[in-house]
Amino acid sequence: MDTLSAALLVNLLGFMLGIALYSMLGVMVIVHWRSSERSGVNHLLLTAAVLGTAWNLGELVVAIGRDFGISEFPLISAAAYAALGFLPPVVVHSAGRQSRRNRLLAIGAYSLGILAGFLHFRAAIFGTPIPDPLAMQVLTAGAIALAVGMLALNHRETIRRKSVWAAGLMIFAVSAAHLGSESRETSWLIELIAHQSSLPFAFAILYQNFRFAFADLFLKRAISLLLLAAVALLLYSVVASPILKFHENHDRNDVFAISLIILLWVITGLIYPYLHSAALWLVDAVILKRSGYKELPVILNTEMDAVQGEEAALDLASKRLAEVLSAGESKWQKTNQAATPIVRQFADLVSLVIPTATPPKFNIFLSRFRGGRRLLSDEIAVLDSAAIVIARKIDSIRITHDLCEREFRAQEYAKLAAEAELAALRSQINPHFLFNALTTISYLIQEAPQKAGETLLRLTRLLRGMLGKTAEFSTLGDELDLISNYLEIEKARFEDRLRVSYEITHHLRSERIPSLILQPLVENAIKHGISELSQGGKVVIAADEIVADGKRRLRLSVRNTAGRQKKRNQHGGHGLSNIRQRLAAYYGDESRFSLYPDGQGRMVAEIVLPLPAARQRAA
Repeated sequence: MDTLSAALLVNLLGFMLGIALYSMLGVMVIVHWRSSERSGVNHLLLTAAVLGTAWNLGELVVAIGRDFGISEFPLISAAAYAALGFLPPVVVHSAGRQSRRNRLLAIGAYSLGILAGFLHFRAAIFGTPIPDPLAMQVLTAGAIALAVGMLALNHRETIRRKSVWAAGLMIFAVSAAHLGSESRETSWLIELIAHQSSLPFAFAILYQNFRFAFADLFLKRAISLLLLAAVALLLYSVVASPILKFHENHDRNDVFAISLIILLWVITGLIYPYLHSAALWLVDAVILKRSGYKELPVILNTEMDAVQGEEAALDLASKRLAEVLSAGESKWQKTNQAATPIVRQFADLVSLVIPTATPPKFNIFLSRFRGGRRLLSDEIAVLDSAAIVIARKIDSIRITHDLCEREFRAQEYAKLAAEAELAALRSQINPHFLFNALTTISYLIQEAPQKAGETLLRLTRLLRGMLGKTAEFSTLGDELDLISNYLEIEKARFEDRLRVSYEITHHLRSERIPSLILQPLVENAIKHGISELSQGGKVVIAADEIVADGKRRLRLSVRNTAGRQKKRNQHGGHGLSNIRQRLAAYYGDESRFSLYPDGQGRMVAEIVLPLPAARQRAA
């Protein structure tokens, strides 16, 4: 294939490809007319589609006409070049509609397009060559001036956006300069740049302003088509043309040539899936910059592990969804909406139902998508998975909260039960003790009035201390003071038969213990030990620190000279059962109560309690 034939082949393929691309763009603009969020987007896109189609179709008609020997299409050729001249103004208009200076620049660009179109049609009417050289020079100088002006006036824009504008306009400037010269169809590469300069404009318009409104739908197909055309051209140029060159003397029905063309068609079809995958990657990762949306469910699952409340989980999910999907606004609310379908898409709103196992369910709303973005099927599938992840996290939070509430209620019930038992214990002061105390006071009034007064005062303190307390805990010192009053009253009754001894480490008197936990033990020691022995006995009250299970603990004990201990006192009885239940409610397995003989003729009642954590650290 000679240079001229290669250039003509590139031109024909380029014109057909341009018609396909711009026609596709026009159809998609009409079908998705309401999908864009910005004013004027649809009109600009439709204008670009019409201009690009007109240019490529006009040049294709002229090229086909020349092949059939018809060389004169002046009006069609003038219309095609006029359409080409209006593409740069559309690019300028789409790139800089928000600034007054850019609007002035766009007006100047349209003026140049109008001037060039007038010159082309004048040439068609007067029979001079088309394209008009002066018109192409105007467009060349205008494209360069527009590129410089946009770079100068849009100093706040990023280098990437500036480079897209400049590249499109400079390609057009080179194309216009070549088309306005007398050297035509000399090289296929030059012809590709010259005649197909309209194609970069389509991509520039979409990339700058409408990436998500149409690029997601258009660019993947467009780039796939471009890659397919490039591969087909490469296979023909590198494989088919050199081989068929040896069959130039064969007839037109050469079986080998036909088989070779069919084989290349098959190879092109096999390669297309890989080309389409490359187009998908290019659009998603490079142009739309959304390469991480498929990992969204995993990211949500990881980030939501640190969240404890439903509202916090929904806030985090809404924020992350908005970031990944380029939404300008996100919010959530409770809903009674059915869980199917999970994702609903409207003009500029996406509704995501969170299908929790129990009501209430929630709706997450995403809106104000940048660039008029529309969600495709793969993104909707990812959102379905993300909604399930969010729902399971909320279900987990609810289950955890239910368990915590049940445990809290159980603790409250145990606390109330302990308070009730403490109140019952206060109300169950041994009536025999009161009768005996009053009898003793009555006897002392006659024999020792002063001692009778002291005993009565102690009884008053004892009753006030036992019946007046409302707190569940008190210090060991307060409990010992209460027990001291009780023992002094009993000593007035038993006289020398009752002896009392205290073995208390002084610093332990500030430790907090359950109220009235020792008094029943002292009462039992006297009732079932000392009172049944004619010679009396001794009661020893002790408190010390021990180490049990690797932790420091407080040990309280009451020892007495053993009398005729009844079985129920060793294994239960209401008073001892009350102590066990209260200790279990307060400390669980951290406490211990035991009643046993020590082998020396004494009964020992022992309570072991955990010390506070701060006390243990200090020790």
